[in-house]
Amino acid sequence: MTPAAWTSWPSREALSRETRTRSRAVIGWCVRAGLLTAMLWGTFTGGLFGPWETVVGLAGVAGCAAVAVAFFRTTLENRLWPSLGLLALLMLAAFGAQRAGADVPAVVLWCGCAVTALERLPLSAGVPATAVALGAYAVVGSDDWRTAAVTTGGLCLAGYVLRLDAEARGSAQRLLAQERAARVAEAETAALDERSRIAREIHDVLAHSLSAQLVHLEAARLLIEREPAGEFRDQVLKRVVAARSMAREGLAETRQALSALRGEVSPVEEFLRQLVGAEPVEVRVEGERRTLTAEASQTIRRVAQEALTNVRKHAPGAGVLIRLAYEPDAVALEVSDSGGDGGGGDLAVSGSGYGLLGMRERAELLGGSLEAGPGEEGFVVSLRVPA
Repeated sequence: MTPAAWTSWPSREALSRETRTRSRAVIGWCVRAGLLTAMLWGTFTGGLFGPWETVVGLAGVAGCAAVAVAFFRTTLENRLWPSLGLLALLMLAAFGAQRAGADVPAVVLWCGCAVTALERLPLSAGVPATAVALGAYAVVGSDDWRTAAVTTGGLCLAGYVLRLDAEARGSAQRLLAQERAARVAEAETAALDERSRIAREIHDVLAHSLSAQLVHLEAARLLIEREPAGEFRDQVLKRVVAARSMAREGLAETRQALSALRGEVSPVEEFLRQLVGAEPVEVRVEGERRTLTAEASQTIRRVAQEALTNVRKHAPGAGVLIRLAYEPDAVALEVSDSGGDGGGGDLAVSGSGYGLLGMRERAELLGGSLEAGPGEEGFVVSLRVPA
């Protein structure tokens, strides 16, 4: 046995009851109930107590139980001196019980102190504490030295076996936690690989296609502008310019989606300021800024785009406030307008093609919520997602 084994505490997993199976927990509760019953029975069956002594005896048993619970907690926190102090209190209580004629509670306390000290304390402190408890039991609590020898040997073996069993359970628990962490890391790596593959496919197909459309639409615009002015020519030119604008916006949003898939997105507040551009829109950021997940970041961006598109369509000229709030366990986005000349519109079903209904479903998949409806002046879109 190495020197470190004598001074080190049993692992937290070994001392904690959380690592125990249901059957072990049931056995533990049965053992504790049996010991408590033995102490109560041994305290009051000797006929040594009157009414007042009965109250004192009950208080003593309750006090010992409370000290034992405190001992388990201090050992779980690896506090050596408080643990030894509580163990000493239990041994003194055993001496007091033996002097009062309650031999059974005294034996239970001495044996319990011996086993738990060897199981839960560092061996450098547990072995002497066990020796003191078993020595007191052998000298005071037993008349037959053969019985005392067999009992002390059995208790030492039981305490050490319980210690080894707890350490084995703690090691198994740590290995299980490491395996779970490895599986999570493996799943995250697989997800990143899949995102990278999807990003490459989108870039090779959609981004190239949109780029080619922009080139052809720009060439068409230049050719149309060379034609003589007329109503038909102006209508065709207007359609081509609109199609070019839509293709440019689609390409920009595709690039944003690619960046999000690759984990290269810009901060949300920076995106919001770029989104409003030179428009009379106030962007307000509250709370301590932090990095968001790709899913939460994309949801906020899409909802902001959708809400601004609806304001431009249904409330032209309205003042707009975008408020982004970083909360302790979530991030909230609120887009509100002041009404405007258009009188507002149904923000839940109209927009640039994303649809706030779809955004609500995306928010709910992340464990968040989205609400859209009339406010004090215009309409308000409120998003909240965990982050």
